[in-house]
Amino acid sequence: MEEIIQEKISADHLLYVSLKYTKTCDVIINLLLRWRKMIETAINAILKHAKKKKKISSIPANPIGQIESVRKLFKKDQNFQEVMDMYEMFRKIEELRKERIGEFRKNVTLKVFYLGEEININLDKLKLYAEKLEKFISTVKQFHSS
Repeated sequence: MEEIIQEKISADHLLYVSLKYTKTCDVIINLLLRWRKMIETAINAILKHAKKKKKISSIPANPIGQIESVRKLFKKDQNFQEVMDMYEMFRKIEELRKERIGEFRKNVTLKVFYLGEEININLDKLKLYAEKLEKFISTVKQFHSS
């Protein structure tokens, strides 16, 4: 849990400090990568805890299997499912086609092409992601303490 909190603190710094002053797409990409690492850490913690509590029989070795396992554990939690969707995009962010729009300006946007869609990742979208991740972390904390 401590590692997840540390990742979140680093990500928050990127979002609320670095991005505010630099306004570059590189900071947005680094933020998404930081969130990816945080979600991966959370998934591993959830799976270990679920195995210990005998909610799952084994921990899948591949990332896709791990995502499916945690999706099943939290199938009623809509926010959790949305975070898993975000995570699947974050996992591929480095190889996705991207366009940089308005760098060094107030409305800096990273346009990402994912699953045939254009996703405009700007400050508003990042804040929306941050809110979902906040709920996600509290869900993980509750699960961990059960």
